[in-house]
Amino acid sequence: MRDAVIVEAVRTPIGKGKPNGSLAHIHPVELLAHTLRTLVERSGVDPALIGDVIGGTVDQVGEQAMNTTRYAALSAGFPETVPATTVDRQCGSSQQAVHFAAQGVISGAYDLVVACGVESMSRVPMWSNVPPGKDPFGPGIAERYPEGLVPQGISAELIAAKWSITREQMDAFAVSSHRKAAEAWQQGRFDAEVAPLDGLSRDECVRPGSTPETLAGLKPAYYDPAFAERFPQIEWNVTAGNASPINDGASAVLITSSETAARLGLRPLARLHSFAVTGSDPLLMLTGVIPATEKVLHRANLRLDDIDLFEVNEAFSSVVLAWRQETGADLTKVNVHGGAIAIGHPLGASGTRLTTTLVHAMRERGARYALQTMCEAGGLANAMILETV
Repeated sequence: MRDAVIVEAVRTPIGKGKPNGSLAHIHPVELLAHTLRTLVERSGVDPALIGDVIGGTVDQVGEQAMNTTRYAALSAGFPETVPATTVDRQCGSSQQAVHFAAQGVISGAYDLVVACGVESMSRVPMWSNVPPGKDPFGPGIAERYPEGLVPQGISAELIAAKWSITREQMDAFAVSSHRKAAEAWQQGRFDAEVAPLDGLSRDECVRPGSTPETLAGLKPAYYDPAFAERFPQIEWNVTAGNASPINDGASAVLITSSETAARLGLRPLARLHSFAVTGSDPLLMLTGVIPATEKVLHRANLRLDDIDLFEVNEAFSSVVLAWRQETGADLTKVNVHGGAIAIGHPLGASGTRLTTTLVHAMRERGARYALQTMCEAGGLANAMILETV
């Protein structure tokens, strides 16, 4: 049976997703094109050999509309004969692109394929694809959930309440994320994965001086009187400091089979071992990482103790801390170079950003198995296990 391996993985530095962010002046197509161009330059592959480019983007509207991935591939100089498509599984869009790409290689549909993602939240703000007054859910959802669904911030608050996660615990986790990311930059651990762009060579949101005391002074980010009445259990502890910021960025990984890698002289970074995707309660929304982790471990015939490193997307501190309570995972193995709270969360790019960071961390730390999982809007989650080669 064919396998699937990652042979190269790159990302941009992650910029602030605001008008004054260092990448805000760059069109999202060009953000993604930069990683695609760097991917083939570093790997040395002929882009004409690439069977497909599968990209993730969440807000597919405006400058991120019309199949952004296709135009990024063309802008990167790929031959016109190389196809491309753009997928949306919300925050896990580019992790889903990795799943699709690897599954295509394993099935024999592809020999060489790119999985990637981009989001320019400074130029295409979140929810830009839902015009004011428009309902993206429809009457069937209103009937099934008559009290109404809630925004992600409220879901994060509900998770904190359900798992009794305190403000102090969430802030401490956030401070740890910044500390680990700052140390990783200081020690050169990101150098191999980052492709500097237009003068930006480091992630823009990492705050080395972040402390529990500074975070304790921040106000609740999602307080709403109507939701406070509906959910009296919420203590309103989610802040801008213990949640991921708004960002710009892109990332990409090159996937092939071991056989093709050997033929082309490419060095595998990791083998894509197992995959899972699951649905969960769309009200809590962000808890799918818990059953997704269980599901992918079962498919891989592995135990949690077999996993040396974890990447669990830090959309909110409460998500990772609830996942940790349920799984019993060792937090010292989780997001060892910091996570989205510090590095950033450019929605469509985050899946392959996590993968890029993970494969480099695996090689550096001598890890055999690593697990990546991401919560996604609507009550979804992807999970996959990587194995060293």
